Amino acid sequence: MTIEKVSQDEMLVQFKERYSKLIEENQKMAAQIKENEVQALKLQGAIETLEYYNPQTISAPPDDEAEESVEE
Repeated sequence: MTIEKVSQDEMLVQFKERYSKLIEENQKMAAQIKENEVQALKLQGAIETLEYYNPQTISAPPDDEAEESVEE
């Protein structure tokens, strides 16, 4: 195992660079989360609208399948 010796000045520069990159990455992720939330709300609104105007949603099985499961 080799030990790399780095001056405190170099270490400080490296730590500041890593810190800045992490802060920048967090900001990008936060922006992506906000964008995803906006898209999710739009989709939720569209889903609710479609379900309102078409009460028989895709998630409900067609009548034929429902009758078959009752008969069995």
